Amino acid sequence: MRSMTRWPARFMVREPHRLAWVRNLVVLLAAWELAGRYELVASGALPAPSAILAQLWADRGDYPPHVLATLKASFLGFVIGNAVAIVAGALFVLSPMLLRLFRGVNIAIFALPPIAISPVLVLTFSGMTPRVILAALGCYFATMTATVLGLSQADQRSIDLVRAYGGGRWDALRLVQWRSALPAVLGGFRVAAPAAVLGAILAEFGGGGRFGLGTYLLGSLGRGDPARLWGIGLMATLIAGLAYAAFAAIGARVTGTARAVTIPASAPAAAEPGGGLLRRLAMMLAAALLPLALWWLLLAWLAVPEMIAKTPLGVAQYLFALPASAEAQARLLAALAETVPITLVGLAAGLAFAFLLALICDAMPALARSLMPVALVTQTMPLVALTPLLVLMLGRGTALTLWVTISVTFFPAFVTIAQGMTMVPRAALDLPRAYGASRWQALYLVSIPASLPYLFAAARLAAPRALLGVMIAEWLATGKGLGNLLNQSRGYLDYGMIWTVAAVSVLIAVAFHQCVVMIERWVLPRLGMRTTE
Repeated sequence: MRSMTRWPARFMVREPHRLAWVRNLVVLLAAWELAGRYELVASGALPAPSAILAQLWADRGDYPPHVLATLKASFLGFVIGNAVAIVAGALFVLSPMLLRLFRGVNIAIFALPPIAISPVLVLTFSGMTPRVILAALGCYFATMTATVLGLSQADQRSIDLVRAYGGGRWDALRLVQWRSALPAVLGGFRVAAPAAVLGAILAEFGGGGRFGLGTYLLGSLGRGDPARLWGIGLMATLIAGLAYAAFAAIGARVTGTARAVTIPASAPAAAEPGGGLLRRLAMMLAAALLPLALWWLLLAWLAVPEMIAKTPLGVAQYLFALPASAEAQARLLAALAETVPITLVGLAAGLAFAFLLALICDAMPALARSLMPVALVTQTMPLVALTPLLVLMLGRGTALTLWVTISVTFFPAFVTIAQGMTMVPRAALDLPRAYGASRWQALYLVSIPASLPYLFAAARLAAPRALLGVMIAEWLATGKGLGNLLNQSRGYLDYGMIWTVAAVSVLIAVAFHQCVVMIERWVLPRLGMRTTE
């Protein structure tokens, strides 16, 4: 009798969720079909699902070589980028000084605009190497940040226990911190998977190679066939979505076994010995000069022609020592005046939307399952394929730029914040509920404070992406700002301006990142939490 009473109860909980998910999907597809058939949205730029499927079937012979090429580049870039990111994250946690020293390099790697370096990579390397490099660069920062965050937020009492029994830093890392960091690392993989696909497609779109979804997309743009463009975009979304779903499933199983029994709320780690103003200034100078030194060494090692490759000294000479430097400065300042304000607005909007969505999904998991496919599509659908629709719906002004910026910003921020809320111990949530607090009150009292380190990590992750999103929108559609300046410079083969825009965009991203770090260092210690910077 007991088992009979439990059987219907189990289905009473799960079946409504399944039925609601199927119902929502059917309603969405039906509305999409009607809008596409009767051209109710953007004068036919949004084709019906049946038209997209029909075009996919008609083009079925074209897809295998393109999909295989993108899969190969994405997979290799994903493996290489994440392997380097995990090793680097572990070293940064073991040596905070190393983290500070490589801070500029880390942000520079993430903030380099793929649209700026893709032509240089194609001219420098052969085969699929440019695609693999861009895919790996797209993975590195997200996974490295997640690794540092997960290792830093391990339960300090468990670490103290290992050390009390004679264990060293490597023992604590292996026995405690790595186990605690697994969910965060897998969360980084979830963000990195779509980024790897997007990086490979951008490299394909930028030139080089006969096969790849980016190459296929570029060849299809001139035909003006929305159904084909949407089909290519949905194929890329399917590839990234399957990778995301795989790591989400693994993460769901790992989170339960790696969840801490208490919230890590120990005091910040003690400062390294030998501090002082002079040491901090020297560290800041070294962190600023290291990216420039690596930039110069990499160009010298690859023997890139001087006409194409510009060293830091070459960029400075282009801006300040040539007869046309004044004109170059004027164009650069005008572009910055267009790009920087909209980047700040888009970053704030993307973070606010991600935080609100994470709160809602933590309180209502069924809603999270309904919204995640839409969120994943906005992250993985190539922006080049969406440009005709977005231009027709939103025009070529600020609304388009904001939409693109929010779409590329909120998803990784949402995944990081939601991961932090998932790691809140069940017992910590049960305590306020036992005293009569509602689910929303428990979120306010426990989940939000405990997930603040993840919120700041999301902000650090989103700051460079916001700038990249604005530049992509400017490059593809609006004809303004740094993105448009970069596009014009590529057309004129003005390599000096191309490298200048890349360097300036990195500097802006570093400035945004440092602002977030300063706020984090002020807030978290006052709440008794450790910072990850």
